[in-house]
Amino acid sequence: MNVVITGGSKGLGRAFAEVFAAGGHHVALCARSETELQATASALREKFPAAKIDAKAFDLSTKEGAVVFSSWVGVVFSRVDLLINNAGRFLGGNIHDEQEGTLEAMINTNLYSAYHLTRALLPGMISQRKGQIFNICSVAGLKAYPNGGAYSISKFALLGFSRNLREELKPYGIRVTAVCPGATYTASWEGSGIDPERMMAPEDVANMVYAAANLPDRAVVEDLIMRPALGDL
Repeated sequence: MNVVITGGSKGLGRAFAEVFAAGGHHVALCARSETELQATASALREKFPAAKIDAKAFDLSTKEGAVVFSSWVGVVFSRVDLLINNAGRFLGGNIHDEQEGTLEAMINTNLYSAYHLTRALLPGMISQRKGQIFNICSVAGLKAYPNGGAYSISKFALLGFSRNLREELKPYGIRVTAVCPGATYTASWEGSGIDPERMMAPEDVANMVYAAANLPDRAVVEDLIMRPALGDL
């Protein structure tokens, strides 16, 4: 399986890369930091020698970056079987007092990156009449909460994009899954003082995505919602 993963250098992205590399798949990664990305790719190659790992840094918050990345993917892969739109960032705040430009930053990274990259890669998937797309949304896109602000808005939008995309692509045999994780212990939670055991681990989410990706073509997980066992934080 040829797998494209954005935001692949750390956190959930790295966990997705690990689980697909462990399965011996060919994985193409991107992230903004070339240093972090190449360190991740090297570690994956050493740990999973049966897998093939390609990696190159791109900024997907711009349409140009997404289009150039898709061109690079076309060189790496003869076809794309699975796309995980995981590029994203979190800037907390309330709508009435968050910094000017926060909404634009959240929409550019959390929504437009997935929109433009998906559009660039879809012609190949449509022509082969097969493929899978996982959009990494959030429980913040299901229920508003204080300090969610522009981040929550962007995740609501990504969920809407996912659901529209699913309906459009059904005739082409392309499955679309919206993944909505709750609190997951990644770098953004470090220093919070919250016990990591109170949250999910990135590999918990990655294992569920891998299971959904390996369903027969006749089945699809439309919305994958995961939360810590004790509930949201």
